[in-house]
Amino acid sequence: MGNSALKAHLETAQKTGVFQLTGKGLTEFPEDLQKLTSNLRTIDLSNNKIELLPPLIGKFSLLKSLVLNNNKLTALPEELCKLKKLETLHLNGNHLRQLPAAFGQLSALKTLSLSGNQLRTVPTQLCGLRHLDVVDLSKNQIQNVPDTVGELQAIELNLNQNQISQISVQISHCPRLKVLRLEENCLELGMLPQSILSDSQISLLAVEGNLFEIKKLRELEGYDKYMERFTATKKKFA
Repeated sequence: MGNSALKAHLETAQKTGVFQLTGKGLTEFPEDLQKLTSNLRTIDLSNNKIELLPPLIGKFSLLKSLVLNNNKLTALPEELCKLKKLETLHLNGNHLRQLPAAFGQLSALKTLSLSGNQLRTVPTQLCGLRHLDVVDLSKNQIQNVPDTVGELQAIELNLNQNQISQISVQISHCPRLKVLRLEENCLELGMLPQSILSDSQISLLAVEGNLFEIKKLRELEGYDKYMERFTATKKKFA
């Protein structure tokens, strides 16, 4: 991609607050973007070959949306956590194993997508995020869901296509969790906390493709209570 093309993109971005450059084979974050730290609200660099996100990412003080799907990121810089206005972060299809320690400082974050990375656990940093609505951790290498998950504020948690065989009973204490997706994991029926059914806010539980037949779920204590929530929610959206 030539300089003139990049310049044109930069000029447009200055006016619109949106910089989108996808599928161009970029191997690094465009340095020229630092001229626009006070303009940009959206950066989309999906489908490139970017391996590192530079510390200067922390300077985009107005940034609301950062999309870096399908790149080659193995880690994220701590500076990312300075983005106090960031609401949407999409990092699907990278090679991330963990999140920065200060990730809980992204106080405005609503949507977080980390599908298709190499996470082995549900990051505890997510529990400090008060405005989180949707968390997608599908297609990772997560094997268990720890006790800290009880403090997660999300409305929807997607853990499909992991290797989960254990879930903390604390998940039923999530104050806002309505949708829990656990399809295609390694769960046996006895490892699914019954309190998810009997004593939680969860009104959609997706557990197809585990080590038990779905009809066995219906025999568990609390299933009727779950179905009441499920039906009530369906009516609301009908």
